[in-house]
Amino acid sequence: MIEARRLLLLTGARVATLAALGPALPAAAAPRNAPYPFTLGVASGSPLPDAVVLWTRILFDPLDARITPPVAFRVRWEVAEDEAFRQIAARGTAVANPALAHSVHVDVRGLRPGRWYWYRFMLGDAVSPIARTRTAPAPDALPGNLKLAVASCQHWEFGHYAAHRHIAQAAPDLVAFLGDYIYEWGRYSLDHPERAVRRDESYSLAQYRTRYAQYKTDRDLQAAHHVAPWIMTWDDHEVANDYGGLRDELLSPDFAARRAAAYQAYCEHQPLRFTANGFADVRMYQRYDWGRLARFHVLDNRQYRSPQACSRPQRGGSNSVYRNACAMLADGRRTMLGAPQEAWLKEGLRASRARWNVLAQQTLMAQSSQVEIHRASDGRFWTDGWDGYPAARQRLLDAVRDSGAANPLVLSGDVHTFYAAELRRDPTLPGTPRNPVVATEFCGTSITSSSRPQERTAQYVAMNPHLKYGRSDRRGYMLFDITPQRSTVLFQGLDDVRDKASGVRTLARFAVEDGKAGMVAV
Repeated sequence: MIEARRLLLLTGARVATLAALGPALPAAAAPRNAPYPFTLGVASGSPLPDAVVLWTRILFDPLDARITPPVAFRVRWEVAEDEAFRQIAARGTAVANPALAHSVHVDVRGLRPGRWYWYRFMLGDAVSPIARTRTAPAPDALPGNLKLAVASCQHWEFGHYAAHRHIAQAAPDLVAFLGDYIYEWGRYSLDHPERAVRRDESYSLAQYRTRYAQYKTDRDLQAAHHVAPWIMTWDDHEVANDYGGLRDELLSPDFAARRAAAYQAYCEHQPLRFTANGFADVRMYQRYDWGRLARFHVLDNRQYRSPQACSRPQRGGSNSVYRNACAMLADGRRTMLGAPQEAWLKEGLRASRARWNVLAQQTLMAQSSQVEIHRASDGRFWTDGWDGYPAARQRLLDAVRDSGAANPLVLSGDVHTFYAAELRRDPTLPGTPRNPVVATEFCGTSITSSSRPQERTAQYVAMNPHLKYGRSDRRGYMLFDITPQRSTVLFQGLDDVRDKASGVRTLARFAVEDGKAGMVAV
């Protein structure tokens, strides 16, 4: 209870801080005969035992923000214990400020733990879609199960969001989104195109805002937001491909301004709590408890990382390099999370009393050499993932092992491939008692973004024995059932990402038993 209350008091001020960044303006009534204002739907997130964040944005035309008058609107909101809104649990008003793209963030307090609620927004006579959300269980509760959907990487240009329709139909308790909510380029269209065209790259705040508006018009994505609260982190494409800290691929001298614009647009469009004194930096890493069943350590491995090792000449960003030809890989000072976040994670693991400790983060943590490894100095690695930060990965796994935290699970995205892996402190050694499994990793494929041929992924699995499964030819999501006794994951793959009505099927199923290292196929 102390941890949950401390988090509530700390983060409850963050939404107010976000709202305070815009100038105080008198709130106006809705214009007469105005278009429908809730074109981007609604969303909820950051659930605590007695609080949840509700979100919407007032926007009359998703691709032309100029149609929305540049005035502040007073928006009404309601939370009810039933879908018909007969039993109102909380209600109030919030200001949609033009300085924050008319976004609305409401941190609703005083709710009961471990139960479902319904919510809506109103502006004038217009009523938003009705959506449901839920609070986290009480800190001392041990729920019988948690249904968790995990998704990432949803490039508008590469297919339809049928995966989100199936997530909504699965009716999860919670959705974890692990990055690449938008991609920074693509045609501005309200339809998913038949083929990708690289154009209209985002650099300014207005461009990033329009990109989020484009994505959030998708009805299947809205449906996934409408069925459950989300916990979220970002990856690179919310800003620019393969950026690391304050360095992008082009080594742009003004990249800090671009990143701040992208961070602001992200904050404006997601139902999360933030520490924001301006948007030059935004604390993304957070901790969420689901009673005594699960603790979620949500990480940010973009904002604080060291630049990628051995980039191409006159470039930033990733590369694929041989370990014995890139001395930077052996530099123990290089970090993926930054020292403060590493310390925060270490303490959160040490203090955890949860049955399952879930590290929700962006990219594959398991070693994945692109060539056969014969000696410890061998291997060819992609430097944007954890393979580019081996010392940082070892520190993280040491922290997991030394903390004694129960049943560590790592959730990953980014690489557009389903992987199931066993994480060992030294992946070059066989699985002996001296090199035990430290954590189990499940990496999800993308909602739409394309990947490598399956034949190549099969080669990676064969060359890296701790990778137990790999599938890159399907788009989709992961669906977990977490109970006190075991955690089961389904790898859910679409039949055809280009088909809006695509079906979905289970490609593989794994389970991790309470108190037992490693996974089993079920």
